[in-house]
Amino acid sequence: MGEEVDAQEFTGADRTRHREKVRRCLDVFERMLRESAFDTDDPMTGLEVELNLVDDAGDPALRNEEALNAIANPDFQTELGQFNIEMNSAPATLRDGGLTGFEDGLRRSLNEAERRSAGVGAHLVMIGILPTLTSEHLSIEAISSNPRYRLLSEQVLNARGEDISIDIRGTDLLRTTADSILPEAACTSTQLHVQTTPERFAAYWNASQAIAGVQLALAANSPYLLGKQLWRETRVPLFEQATDTRSEELKAQGVRPRVWFGERWITSVFDLFEENVRYFPALLPVTDDEDPLTVLEAGGTPNLSELRLHNGTIYRWNRPVYDIAGGRPHLRVENRVLAAGPTVADIVANAAFYFGLVRTLAESERPLWSQMSFSAAEENFHHAAREGIDAEVYWPGVGRVRATELVLRRLLPMAYDGLAAWGVEPTEAERYLRIIEGRCLGNVNGAEWFCRQMAKREDDDRYDAIRAVLAAYREGMDANEPVHTW
Repeated sequence: MGEEVDAQEFTGADRTRHREKVRRCLDVFERMLRESAFDTDDPMTGLEVELNLVDDAGDPALRNEEALNAIANPDFQTELGQFNIEMNSAPATLRDGGLTGFEDGLRRSLNEAERRSAGVGAHLVMIGILPTLTSEHLSIEAISSNPRYRLLSEQVLNARGEDISIDIRGTDLLRTTADSILPEAACTSTQLHVQTTPERFAAYWNASQAIAGVQLALAANSPYLLGKQLWRETRVPLFEQATDTRSEELKAQGVRPRVWFGERWITSVFDLFEENVRYFPALLPVTDDEDPLTVLEAGGTPNLSELRLHNGTIYRWNRPVYDIAGGRPHLRVENRVLAAGPTVADIVANAAFYFGLVRTLAESERPLWSQMSFSAAEENFHHAAREGIDAEVYWPGVGRVRATELVLRRLLPMAYDGLAAWGVEPTEAERYLRIIEGRCLGNVNGAEWFCRQMAKREDDDRYDAIRAVLAAYREGMDANEPVHTW
């Protein structure tokens, strides 16, 4: 959600001053896109993984502060719920073993973090929604101690004017309300980053949107929430509802949601930041003293802090990122579609598929998004979230097709080509894309595996069954054998 912020209250004057500053930042950003030298010499990729903390029985452990103190590694950071932490991998190029480097680095870091956090009674679990959560874990008492989270929750509820309503119909039906944004903490994801030039950003973002449904079908891993079997990727409707600042009346008026797939293909990264400023009031109107135009005209790189913080409170499934490294600005697409887990091998396989496929589609002479409507991409996304590995999607030139069949026949070859363009060696590409192929052939991903195991225990108490299946899931996760081989 951007920069750290302190606990505070905001006045009307704060909001007016902030709006003016955000618009000034947007004007400067537009000028930078025309005139500035963005860092594009050697595009980097990166990934982040959000994690759940559980006790020995598999129930949520509200101990992220103690766990982080024990882990004592700056790559691990706090998250919204006391049962969450996040791990960041160092950015890397994909050539010269970059994917293997991600896997090795993740495994080393997670193994050491598990060893240390276990000492305070908190074990790490990579899964999209921790299935042992109960309603008490989603109350305001479970929020992390960092002031920014409580402040953000207050601002969302103030904007909404009423409690948050969760209504998800899947295999079971879940209806509940919340007096904070803590239900959002149930959603733990893998975030993939791909750096690109300003000129090519729109192509990479459009390509990411076009394949989001396929990504979800292959990697759904969130079938249970509060003891209910819902969508295969329940993260999607839960996240959309848990941070919705709109009342029913505002929804009826067509006000855009803050968790947003979007509504059109874009021609520039500026389109997305301009939409942010035009459609969404600031949740955290924190304003600093930097004059971005003065900095730019003096030959510096403006932080554009207000524009970045505002962007961090608008939860696009593919988010634009403006950042600065080594004094030079750069742009990234942050792909936020995927759940965490089930294993490090699965996560890196998902990354390989995304990085490879998005490269091929973004660099294609005939853009995919010129052949399909934006609404078709959005329909693919939500249908795949509901159905998972069994989902059918629309694809240009094919029509409606099983996502697994589409991947096997068309998209895997594109992913191989894209990885080759990134400089990935064929043997390394094969190691990870074979995992994607195995999921398609076996018709199984994390969500499907979990539901099949639960079906074998349908006569057991629901939470007893969930704990037993989660224990087996953790064994597979620790062994790092891809989920389709479990």
